Amino acid sequence: LKGKWQKAYLLLLPTAAFISLLRMSTGVFWRIPFLEYELILGRVDKLSLVFAYIFVIAAFCMTLYALHVERSGEHVAAFSYVGSTLGVVFAGDLYTLTIFWEIMAISSIFLIGYRGTSSAYSAAFRYIMMHIFGGACLFGGVIIHVQTTGSIAFNAFYPEYWGLGIEYLPSYLIFIGLILNAAVPPLHAWLPDAYPEATATGGVFLSAFTTKSAVYALLRGFPGLEILIFLGVMMTIYGIIYALLENDARRILAYSIINQVGFMIAGIGIGTPLAICGVVAHAFCHILYKGLLWMSAGSVLYMTGKTKCTELGGLYKTMPLTCVFALVGAFSISAFPLTNGFTSKPMTIMAAAEANMGIIWLILMVASAGVFLHAGVKFPYFVFFAKDRGLRVSDPPINQLLGMGLTAFLCIFLGVYPQPLYNLLPYPVDFVAYTIPHVVGMLSLLGFSGLAFFMLLPLLKRTETISLDTDWFYRAGGGKFMWFCENPLPNFANRVDSSMKRIASSFSSFGSNPLRATRIALSTMMVRVLKTFVLEFWWRVYRYYERDLEAAKSRPMDEPIERVPLGIAVLLVLIFFIFYFIIYLIYGLI
Repeated sequence: LKGKWQKAYLLLLPTAAFISLLRMSTGVFWRIPFLEYELILGRVDKLSLVFAYIFVIAAFCMTLYALHVERSGEHVAAFSYVGSTLGVVFAGDLYTLTIFWEIMAISSIFLIGYRGTSSAYSAAFRYIMMHIFGGACLFGGVIIHVQTTGSIAFNAFYPEYWGLGIEYLPSYLIFIGLILNAAVPPLHAWLPDAYPEATATGGVFLSAFTTKSAVYALLRGFPGLEILIFLGVMMTIYGIIYALLENDARRILAYSIINQVGFMIAGIGIGTPLAICGVVAHAFCHILYKGLLWMSAGSVLYMTGKTKCTELGGLYKTMPLTCVFALVGAFSISAFPLTNGFTSKPMTIMAAAEANMGIIWLILMVASAGVFLHAGVKFPYFVFFAKDRGLRVSDPPINQLLGMGLTAFLCIFLGVYPQPLYNLLPYPVDFVAYTIPHVVGMLSLLGFSGLAFFMLLPLLKRTETISLDTDWFYRAGGGKFMWFCENPLPNFANRVDSSMKRIASSFSSFGSNPLRATRIALSTMMVRVLKTFVLEFWWRVYRYYERDLEAAKSRPMDEPIERVPLGIAVLLVLIFFIFYFIIYLIYGLI
């Protein structure tokens, strides 16, 4: 398909998927026998449905945004990526989960590589290497878990299969595989390394699916695991710090993903019904407003070819609609009233308070203020309102504006009327967003955050800098590892190969002419020993063995095998028996 028919078909796919979801009933479907197990491709419940809904809605908005892309391969990669994510969501067993998990990783690298730059290819390579490691951990954990328990069911590993001891190794491996995709530090550097190098539309898709599918899997497998609380709050602060240091607009948004997913990870660790609902609602809304921010950044990249804040500024004059949509996304991620961030993210913070986790509540509140600093103010300010750099470009094509407009509408709709979202959550929600204390408290927090940004603006001056992250270790270490593989390791392999060839040649020579081979070996040994300390009375012996060795080597090995006359052999045997008889008599008499 080409032209309008292709575009219509691309929009029809997520539309048909959404209609199918509306008609889908809860239960277990699509059972496939596999060896002595049963694969389940369709476990449908409230948790899987709410993630499936937002994934399909996001796919429609993002496909609308990407309709101008002429490369069919990029669309195929995007839909394979989305489809495999849906496979993860509906997977009812560990084998199905692993299969779709790997398809998701493989298909997503094309969204990076299609940009066609050397940095994109390098980032895609590092991306897939990290995900191969994560996939290996996941698959290894699944195999050991199945071998030890006999079950492939994808259910909660905590607390039944979690504790101290080697017997819990499968759960540890699965946990590592999941948190790597969730970009939990120090396993996070692939995200800010790869996502900014993707195509203008590829980055939009990447922002929505990989990390949120990991959030879903952690909700299934490890709800209530306390270590996730500490990992989550660390992510919220870590993402803020690096986002404030960044100069590249899309890297700011990449670190912002780590910050936002940190709220979700902490909520999973809290594990109460309110926290779980907060995680789901936050993930649902995050996909929308983060996708909107990536759309606006992608439009700027598409129209200007630039992403660094030092090269951007003043674009509100020539890209007014893109600027408005970016502001909607910025207000939403900052949890301004009347946006979906206000009706979702505070649920997790409130869950921490209700669980009597005062310190966690305080850190999450501070992190909320930090979100406004980097994503709510820094990103739109430096891209659209800072010093005019003389870039005179217009708003992007109409399909990009429609995609951003639809996503912005959903951000505001769920902020004004969140009940449709609350009805989808896995537990009944007793949460009222629009109370006077909540509204006033959030506005005060955001107001002071904005004031702090502009007071500290001289310190946040944009510079051409590189922020070192944990990817430095495998970048630097990777170079040394490649040098080791290209230099010392081949030399060692060549020496081992030569030694093996000499050993094989020696055995071959010995087999074809044992007597000759033995004589050469003895003569060689004597020559080497005598050569080290040749004294005058040893000189004749040394010359004898040297001449004998040269003569033995000069003769071809394939000549007839040398034989000793039978009489000599019999004489030697008799001499041996005589000596043995004499020794026997002596010891017998004693």
